[in-house]
Amino acid sequence: MTIGILSSGGDCPGINATIRGVAKTALTHFGMKVIGIKSGFQGLLSQDAIPLNENDLSGLLNLGGTILGTSREKPFKKILDGKSDDRSDVIINSYKQLGLDCLVCIGGNGTQKTAHKLSKLGLNIIGIPKTIDNDVWGTDATFGFYSAVDIATDAIDRLHSTASSHKRVMVIEVMGHKAGWIALYAGMAGGADVILIPELGYNQQTVNQAILDRVAKDKPYSIVVIAEQLNATEISKAIEEGTKLETRTTVLGYVQRGGSPSAFDRNLATLLGGHATELIAQGRFGRMVSWKNNAVTSIPLSEVAGKLRAVPEDHNLIIQGRRMGISFGA
Repeated sequence: MTIGILSSGGDCPGINATIRGVAKTALTHFGMKVIGIKSGFQGLLSQDAIPLNENDLSGLLNLGGTILGTSREKPFKKILDGKSDDRSDVIINSYKQLGLDCLVCIGGNGTQKTAHKLSKLGLNIIGIPKTIDNDVWGTDATFGFYSAVDIATDAIDRLHSTASSHKRVMVIEVMGHKAGWIALYAGMAGGADVILIPELGYNQQTVNQAILDRVAKDKPYSIVVIAEQLNATEISKAIEEGTKLETRTTVLGYVQRGGSPSAFDRNLATLLGGHATELIAQGRFGRMVSWKNNAVTSIPLSEVAGKLRAVPEDHNLIIQGRRMGISFGA
């Protein structure tokens, strides 16, 4: 069999480890041929691909980014005049011209949605969930998430000392475009006093009062961690105006997506990649590999497409945080 691999959407730690997990399993255990497709679905449309052998996979486990490159190309997107930008025929032709028996799509929600559409065209597709946001439906964790949490936690740790020294309120914005997983996990791990996530919403007066309550307890500084969907600048300004305390904003940004994956993410990526190849060998296509209840499994792509995995209001970290006096702004 000949399988293709592509990575689509934003980069994150662990993509290369996943490529390695898929390809090494395919080459050494199943005797398959592996083709790497460059620049995501853009490379699929243009047939920009290279063969991958074992030498190409050396040194990938701890390497950040993606050796195949990526793009945010969406082959089924709508164009501005309202007409359908349907390139199904081009995709099917590229798939056949490359001699593929299956295509492995590594990416987040948008990628899995596209993977499902490719599957509906009759192509053999396997999806592997990837995003630091941890918001892909059907899996308890996506590789890249815990690496991002480690980076964000380290940054929060470092901001504690300057906040304490200057008796300031530090507002730290972490990634999480539609879900607050990084803010919750890094905020709790970093000892934040206030954690704001889109799933819970927030009341500015409640946030301000939580900070003033700390001052009344002789705790003159506070750490506020928020998800990027919320407006850090506005929140910071409202805190300073409402509490009269000096407030500073730090936006961590893309640093959370760069660098080497954590040990957990390396192992998760390896397991997901290996299971993807196993599904191919079994002929079980149209599925996304996932991590559920500390085990690798898979679910139909049809169950994933168009859904978002948000932080539940009764998450155990939220419950425990409230018991410890952490404010979630609501």
